[in-house]
Amino acid sequence: MPPLTLDHLRRHAVARSLFKPTTLMRAVTKLGFVQADPIRAPARAQDLTLRHRVIDYRAGDLERRYPRLALEEDFFVNYGFLPRATQALMHPRVAREDWTPARWRQAHAVRDFIAERGAVHPREVDAHFAHGKVSNWFGGSSNASTQLLDGMHYRGLLRVARRDGGTRVYALREQDATVLDADEIDRRLDHMLDLLVRKYAPLPAASLRQLMSYLGRGVPQWHAARAATLARSRARLGGARIEGIDWIWPADESPQGRRWRPDAEVRLLTPFDPVVWDRRRFELLWDWRYRFEAYTPAPKRTLGYYALPLLWGDRVIGWGNVSVVDGALDTRLGYVEGKAPRDAAFRDGLDAELARMRVFLGLS
Repeated sequence: MPPLTLDHLRRHAVARSLFKPTTLMRAVTKLGFVQADPIRAPARAQDLTLRHRVIDYRAGDLERRYPRLALEEDFFVNYGFLPRATQALMHPRVAREDWTPARWRQAHAVRDFIAERGAVHPREVDAHFAHGKVSNWFGGSSNASTQLLDGMHYRGLLRVARRDGGTRVYALREQDATVLDADEIDRRLDHMLDLLVRKYAPLPAASLRQLMSYLGRGVPQWHAARAATLARSRARLGGARIEGIDWIWPADESPQGRRWRPDAEVRLLTPFDPVVWDRRRFELLWDWRYRFEAYTPAPKRTLGYYALPLLWGDRVIGWGNVSVVDGALDTRLGYVEGKAPRDAAFRDGLDAELARMRVFLGLS
């Protein structure tokens, strides 16, 4: 068999992530985790991720169907949606910073309030308790009740029952009083690491180390065990050194396998899509720098506010800024090579992708 190359890895990365569209629950389970983001440009990140992987998916389907599915919202390596069984692996979660006794009294009072009503909107909690305002992480002010509910959710006291207009509505989460021994903690961490590899493979080894650091948001109580988890993974994961970089993938896969053949479609991907999420891997596989610039001052942006990477086959050849203006799709594209490919197949593929985007957004 010829030596592995970055071409093999590029095809492997695209084909394994952009699997044949399936049902919503199966797609989330196959991905393992879907990152959420509140920005709509032209839709939320979770919807832009799922539209490529779920049959006949429409913007907002995840929010609409969430209450009927075995899914949860929670922190994993970042905030998003994941199967309930996976979320259970992270609990009982112990936050890095404990609350004061007064804060715990507030939390218990709110929990009793929610127990009486079944599910509550943050507005109801604020109206009942009048907790006031607090400073938030970006320098503004938020309702103290909202921060309290966020903290209770993170600690596993509450779950998100549904969303109303994008706002989380909370219900009680059954308390897990299980005392875990060291073997069970190792088993859970191994499972979560394998989930990350299956989601983002093939991965540079440095990226896996970074992902395990991010996992500290989901399981801060097991911070000390993460290094040993990484060490154990070396014995069961596949991988190779290619052009001076150590790469990792699931042991039951080979990047040279015949099944890793990306289709020739054109796709606009969210900045949080698994294909492009790891910026280190992105630059190694596509040889240009993509940056998410929504929080970059406008004069310093080079790609745009919410540039969607433009994938053609197994090549990310540019980006698009897409919005809805007066009920119509407004698309502004940029290309790494400075201009669009002259290939008719690309033009047809782009037309098809923009038509799919209109249907996804309900514009046709």
